[in-house]
Amino acid sequence: MSNFPPVDEQMRILMRGVDFGDEMTYKNMEKELRERLQESYDTGRPLRVYCGYDPSSPDLHLGHTISMRKLRQFQDLGHDVTFLIGTFTGMVGDPSDKESARRQQTLADALGKAQSYAEQAFRVLDRSKTKIRYNHEWLQQLSFGDVIGLASHFTVQQFLARENFAKRFEKGDAIWLHEFFYALMQGYDAVAQETDVQIGGTDQLFNLMAGRKLMEAHGMRPQVVLTFPILEGTDGVLRMSKSLGNSIGIDEPPGVMFTKVLNLPDNVMRNYAVLVTRWEQDEIDALFGQVESGQMEMRELKHRLAWEIVSIFQGDEAANQAAEDARRMYEGQAPSDAPVFALAAPMNILDVLLEGGVVKSKGEARRLVEQSGVRLNGEVVTSKEQILAPDAGEQIIQAGKRKFLRVVPRS
Repeated sequence: MSNFPPVDEQMRILMRGVDFGDEMTYKNMEKELRERLQESYDTGRPLRVYCGYDPSSPDLHLGHTISMRKLRQFQDLGHDVTFLIGTFTGMVGDPSDKESARRQQTLADALGKAQSYAEQAFRVLDRSKTKIRYNHEWLQQLSFGDVIGLASHFTVQQFLARENFAKRFEKGDAIWLHEFFYALMQGYDAVAQETDVQIGGTDQLFNLMAGRKLMEAHGMRPQVVLTFPILEGTDGVLRMSKSLGNSIGIDEPPGVMFTKVLNLPDNVMRNYAVLVTRWEQDEIDALFGQVESGQMEMRELKHRLAWEIVSIFQGDEAANQAAEDARRMYEGQAPSDAPVFALAAPMNILDVLLEGGVVKSKGEARRLVEQSGVRLNGEVVTSKEQILAPDAGEQIIQAGKRKFLRVVPRS
């Protein structure tokens, strides 16, 4: 009796969201995955599955979690999962989505940023079933002869055919030789781990296929690759990236996460619902059907999505509090975690904004007031000479959309 669910059930779960941008590749990978799962079912041997994450910053964001959720599905189905931290590939940086070279970092830099990755990953992955590995363990052991051997399986034309390199070549921009090595290094990760399945974004397809090629060259059965769409950032256009300032970090305060989701453009809502939530496809279709028919406003759907996302990473209690704070902010009230400023004597509002930490300078405070960006107890402040007095009781200052300050009399 197999310890695994029926293959058809596993395929239904694991192929959800898979996208290669090419129907033939989809059919080939679907066929190979089914064969592997059937062998696993027959023999009782779990598949070896992994995804790599380069530590380009200390924090993981929602974009990272798309592949992590797929890893979790493999775990729940009984397969072996490795969360690979690209401490060595991270020294070069993946050029797949870049039209200019990434800034290089040292191994020490990468290791430093990697320290928080594993702990954050356990927001999604099962701690007891997850292997954490670092690819400097094997990549820094390769000799120059080994690197030449890996490079001999690829042509320069194959790399220049990639869209990002093609654009740079056409514009005459520099393409550095070390950038070509990235695909070789990621491909060798599959060899070193004798992988059955590798997960990645659609922009990673070339690198994942390089792993298949190198495994064949080493006499191994090539890995199955599964790629998933890229999650747009909070701007609704560019891919989510902390360096671009459009990310939603999974370790950010619940209220910040909730507010960022509420402010997402309407056009990315379905992508977030499909790629980030625990919702079934039928439920997603029903929710968007209600919006399209006018039975539900998009804002209500955004609230549900925001609650779901915060709940996944911070828990139901935090999601409930974030939802209540969002309601309070919408009504001009301060959220529960708003900072408090104790007022001992009458003070000009510009000074209160500065000393309360809402702004970094008095000039910034002045500009906010001039632009009608400051509210006191829900009313727009029109004068830079506005005075706050302690005997007025608790007063709420709102600066912009998200910054609040509770001003209370000093006791």
